Amino acid sequence: MKLCQLPSPLQPGDLLRVIAPSGALREMDAFHQGVDLWRQRGYRVELTAGYRDRWGYLAGTDDHRRAALETALSDPDCRGILCARGGWGGARLLEKWAFPPANPTWLIGFSDITSLLWAYAQEGVAGVHAPLLTTIAAEPDWSTQRLFDLVQGRPLCPLSGMGWGGGCATGRLLPGNLTVATHLLHTPWQPDLSDVILAIEDVTEFPYRIDRMLTQWRSCGALTSIRGIAIGRFSQCEPPASLPSFSVDEVLRDRLSDLNIPIVSKLPFGHDGENAALPVGVTVRLDGDRGILSF
Repeated sequence: MKLCQLPSPLQPGDLLRVIAPSGALREMDAFHQGVDLWRQRGYRVELTAGYRDRWGYLAGTDDHRRAALETALSDPDCRGILCARGGWGGARLLEKWAFPPANPTWLIGFSDITSLLWAYAQEGVAGVHAPLLTTIAAEPDWSTQRLFDLVQGRPLCPLSGMGWGGGCATGRLLPGNLTVATHLLHTPWQPDLSDVILAIEDVTEFPYRIDRMLTQWRSCGALTSIRGIAIGRFSQCEPPASLPSFSVDEVLRDRLSDLNIPIVSKLPFGHDGENAALPVGVTVRLDGDRGILSF
């Protein structure tokens, strides 16, 4: 995977555009809290026309959502793009993906936004796997500050989790939602996985589904060239009490522990809790013995 370029640091007064590239917006109170939080930091936040549109479960038609994204990317005055929410729909925009020639622009989001972050990385630009506008108001202060430190050009503190061993490795960080990332395998928007530190999280997936996805990664050879794995939160992934099942932790151990690479789990990113900002495509170091991801 190529080294990605971070956009130039944001400054108060910069223009940020809000887009809804995935699911229809439902969490209005949380959304407005998120917009207010960015505005309180001194940014001009512009709500793009159509951000509240609905087309089935999507926030408008593919053409309208794609146009909002491409307009923001090609606007020389726009310094950052704030994604409203996840859900589903981002990958549909890639079918006619045309990255506009422009200065690198901050792209911020996670969950379904994984597809756009990975496509962005293919162009050599580092997006940010970080809270959405509908989730950022619930973040603890340290997590919110971490996001602003990143986009304003300050260094990031290491993250600590549970080391599985495997020594240390350095590589390009590629964070994303496991389900979305799995459906990008062997498409034009899958970045080169060579020398990658893969960071994964997920929500509302039963253990057997996690097993199925990781088995696909193994079967297609996608894990053979990565340097290490950073595991975030797999929330609401408990099996039904009435059915025999492995736990999610047992599935992760079973499918990943024999790869002989550094692995760190229980890192503070993902759904339903602390979601530490992670830059895409930058060099990081993963210490599987000490359980530390450093930037």
